[in-house]
Amino acid sequence: MTIAMLLNVVVLTSEAQNRNLGIDHNVLGEQGLGWVVTSYSMKVNRMPRVDELITVTTRGTSYNRFFAFREFWVVDADGQELVKIDSIWVLMDEVKRKITTISPEVVSQYESEAVKKVPRLPRPTAPPEAVIAEKNYQIRYNDIDFNGHVNNSRYLEWIVDTLPMTFLEQHNPRTIDIRFENEVVYGQTVQGTVELLGDDSQSISRHEIKFDDTIAALAEITWQKATLTEDK
Repeated sequence: MTIAMLLNVVVLTSEAQNRNLGIDHNVLGEQGLGWVVTSYSMKVNRMPRVDELITVTTRGTSYNRFFAFREFWVVDADGQELVKIDSIWVLMDEVKRKITTISPEVVSQYESEAVKKVPRLPRPTAPPEAVIAEKNYQIRYNDIDFNGHVNNSRYLEWIVDTLPMTFLEQHNPRTIDIRFENEVVYGQTVQGTVELLGDDSQSISRHEIKFDDTIAALAEITWQKATLTEDK
């Protein structure tokens, strides 16, 4: 499974929970509101394999006035944890395109804990001027999701695409941290850059997605040399 597809699946799981609780994007949309992710932090034991049965579970864990903390677990058929994902969400005023406060009424169905501070997720480091690759991507109609934003998985597609194919064939992700800084819209062109550190056995890639001089997203991924067991 690709990183981008994994992210698509976990987001669909959160949407399924919203729908089951009667507060999906259609209901929030009537109030001019929508949930937006600001960051993910993923810990990967191994990625799901082709034709493998997996179970994805999610929980809206805690929230404060402006931020909500949601967890995801991906396990195999034997109940072994494959991937753990933490995420931070904000509630967006879709008309003003600005963050708005999270009311207890919106989150009451999740049985989330009201806290002063939600957990902080790692902040990725931007690559320096000396990078190994730069690529441009134009925002297409198919990149936009139901709430008018670029789908989160697209950022990960761009991020991974900046790495050499030979590297991706020989390495598996172990941790993935991504932070969304500024919104990009249909028709814009973004530039992806990457820096690669470490040796062949373990590496760190640092990524930046930007338009003009504005940072859209930052990501940092740790990679490990693939083993024969993981490739099966």
